Amino acid sequence: MYDLKPYLETIDKVVAQGPFTDTWESLSRYQVPDWYQDAKFGIFIHWGIYSVPGFASEWYSRNMYIKDSREYQHHIETYGEHAKFGYKDFIPMFTGDKFDPEEWADLFAQAGASYVVPVAEHHDGFQMYDSEISQWNAAQMGPKRDVLGELKESCQKKGMLVGCSSHRVEHWFFMGHGKEFDSDIKDPMERGDFYWPSMKEPEDHFDLFSEPFPTEEYLQDWLVRCCELVDKYRPRILYFDWWIQHSAVKPYLRKFTAYYYNRAAEWGTGAVINYKQDAYLFGCAVPDVERGQFAEMKPYVWQTDTAIGLGSWGYTKDNVFRPAEDILCDLVDIVSKNGRLMLNVGPRPDGTITEEEREVLLRIGGWLKINGEAVNGARVWRKFGEGPTQIVEGQFSDGIKKNFTSEDFRFTTAEGYLYAFVLKCSEDGKYCIRSLGVQDASKHANFHGIIQSVEVLGSDQEPQWSRDQEGLHITSSMKSKDPIVFKIKVD
Repeated sequence: MYDLKPYLETIDKVVAQGPFTDTWESLSRYQVPDWYQDAKFGIFIHWGIYSVPGFASEWYSRNMYIKDSREYQHHIETYGEHAKFGYKDFIPMFTGDKFDPEEWADLFAQAGASYVVPVAEHHDGFQMYDSEISQWNAAQMGPKRDVLGELKESCQKKGMLVGCSSHRVEHWFFMGHGKEFDSDIKDPMERGDFYWPSMKEPEDHFDLFSEPFPTEEYLQDWLVRCCELVDKYRPRILYFDWWIQHSAVKPYLRKFTAYYYNRAAEWGTGAVINYKQDAYLFGCAVPDVERGQFAEMKPYVWQTDTAIGLGSWGYTKDNVFRPAEDILCDLVDIVSKNGRLMLNVGPRPDGTITEEEREVLLRIGGWLKINGEAVNGARVWRKFGEGPTQIVEGQFSDGIKKNFTSEDFRFTTAEGYLYAFVLKCSEDGKYCIRSLGVQDASKHANFHGIIQSVEVLGSDQEPQWSRDQEGLHITSSMKSKDPIVFKIKVD
């Protein structure tokens, strides 16, 4: 069993030397690095053992042990009784024999991604990297490759920043239902075992004081795993899934954050932590909205994480995929509101990426190649946009179809230009941007500057334009299923 004590002593030493200590007062001095201010589009990757059954969702490891669930029934019908074939028995089947990090990196670069965040450890407890803490990792089992390390090297060669995500904290209870009947999840267990500790699942995942409380041993193990990721791979971004908001986790979360920020200060790289709900005191890290977005512009930097697949983050045989044009509209809307989009792919167990996801990524990349100047490195304007279509705010709203019109515009600004995105092409090529109409300068107005020129990104033909009190009128022959961008020179 791995001895945690030496690493815990190192963590205490790094936290004590600063510049950050493990208090909210100290961590509130955190500043988002410039490179993350500029980065607007990233790739999230859910690849793990759960891709082998490829059924229902990446929560297969939990749900297969819940009696009467469809995963439970599927497992018995397909693989047999749980006592004879459990989740651990998928590991030899997880070969990743076609995993090519260079090919992945090339695809993500073609998609126009600025950063890549692979899942380092999901709720199932299988580490997708070479770890000294547990033998249950991809370098020693399954693919027998350091997936995170190889992918980092390949993506960096393509100019992309690399982070990672940890979903480990939920492992406290994630496999607990397997103790409720005759399965391969049995006590006694000790730290280092794959299924350890498999505690009872809380009735309410958002109960900050749910019992049984995670033990000191479990939380120390969680802390050391997170710090090992920092020291071994130096991730520029570390994404945490939910449940780090539990009251028992908070002291360890603060200690990890101080450790990570101090290491990043030592290396001169800057660091970003993405979190959900109110796991962090506001201002100490970057908030994330899972599968959703905000209805209005925010004065702070934030992120959306969502997936091309609507049914699952990981690979499943019957996943349903979102069309590229819908995702592009979301990207534009999010960026106009001071956010950035981290878009997930779920590779097959052999390490190949589905044709549907490849097509979406290449479509996004083609659009960004033409219109990226209005996105990457851009900043918000005085208002995010205009138009009749309302955005449903909050988590898990990405499945709600947004029927944008040719009156829906979003704005960004960069390099002395104002960019106006129309989210749907008009049938007659005529547009009116009401926020840019001639206004009385003596009154508070959205805009009363001088418009010098208007061009359409990706078009060789100059649009016709005029301006009156109703708005900026533009006529363009440009046709597209995706957002069209008007580049406006103002004075």
